[in-house]
Amino acid sequence: MQRLQREGLTFYQFSTWPQLQHGIFTRQGGVSAAPWDSLNMGGTVGDDIRAVRHNHELMYSALRLNQSRACTVWQVHGADTVIADRPVRNRRWLALADGMVTDRPDTPLVMRYADCTPLLFLDARRGVIGIAHAGWRGTVSGAGVSVARTMMQAYGSQPADIQVGIGPSIGPTRYQVGAEVVAAARAYFGTTEGIIRYDPGDGSAYFDLWTANRIDLERNGVVQIEIAGICTAEHTDEFYSHRAERGRTGRFGAVIAL
Repeated sequence: MQRLQREGLTFYQFSTWPQLQHGIFTRQGGVSAAPWDSLNMGGTVGDDIRAVRHNHELMYSALRLNQSRACTVWQVHGADTVIADRPVRNRRWLALADGMVTDRPDTPLVMRYADCTPLLFLDARRGVIGIAHAGWRGTVSGAGVSVARTMMQAYGSQPADIQVGIGPSIGPTRYQVGAEVVAAARAYFGTTEGIIRYDPGDGSAYFDLWTANRIDLERNGVVQIEIAGICTAEHTDEFYSHRAERGRTGRFGAVIAL
């Protein structure tokens, strides 16, 4: 990924998409007070809603995007994907979902994160983009694959043409999980090899969200994948981390647009 700064904000872009309007924003450069300091995009975490709205304005301005056309969803840690043609009148979100796709220009897709995995999608041949929010529940429910399949069904995308960027999230050395998560991963993937790592000292399990999402996409024919490899729990100076900050934190934004 490339680390960029513009209008006082710091954000990352995937190196394979230098011409695509997109960004995964850090927590730096906004107006929110601690513990949401400072570019918090989450409106349901206790922050002043006026600060959150101003932070959104800063994000869209940095990428020269049309905020009035921006689309988002109420994220529920699931695997449903919706088609975004335009914002819903008198409502800030389209649906309860964790994925969006569109072929409409000037229609930014935006989501919020704090350890869960941002997945950004592009089919340049057909002019289609997508975005997903994948925590452990979304990952073992196929949230990323849901976006890819919706691109195929709605727009005729072919798996070989779909490019995916796996953004910053909690990394495989910091995401300790319990038996419930291990069982869910085994049930979905048929194995935990390469996905769950066990600590040789105490036997505790660690979930690799990056590899799990990559494997799931690859076994569905999507092979053009770039992984950021940035752990949010290890970089709380740049990203919000629900785990590292014990739930008292904000949400960083990811946005993509044609």
